[in-house]
Amino acid sequence: MKEKCCCSKEKDDRIEKIRTMVQSFKDVKGPLIPVMHEVQKMYGYLEEEALEVISEELKVPMAEIYGVATFYSQFSLEPKGDHTIKVCLGTACYVKGSQNILDKFSDLLNVEVGKTTEDGKFTLEAARCLGSCGLAPIIMVDDKVYGGLHPNDVIRILEEYK
Repeated sequence: MKEKCCCSKEKDDRIEKIRTMVQSFKDVKGPLIPVMHEVQKMYGYLEEEALEVISEELKVPMAEIYGVATFYSQFSLEPKGDHTIKVCLGTACYVKGSQNILDKFSDLLNVEVGKTTEDGKFTLEAARCLGSCGLAPIIMVDDKVYGGLHPNDVIRILEEYK
């Protein structure tokens, strides 16, 4: 019999932690979303095997779990980068050129919107509104807001995170 590698052991430990954590939510009304939040904290995203455990433990169909995961923007079905760049495409930002800023990030990072760079450093996202219309156009890198931007500012911003 083959011995499991450390990666398998680590994976098994997380699955057991999920099973235990789900049990602690069994008496909570509407446990699915809180459980999904905890799993995302653990993995950094909603890993498929973890969702299967949630489905099994809560007796919730996978279709319902995926429906929740894709409806709410705070959930991710793919691993995120070390830094998340959100470019606001709300009306005020869009009118002031945020699409050009988004395109510049995409070109410089060689990544599509909604995806993560190959090196795992950045995830690029488009946001409908970041709530700072007076600073339009704006972006957020992690929790830091950058306002009044021009596409030429993208290189400077990326340098801060390299």
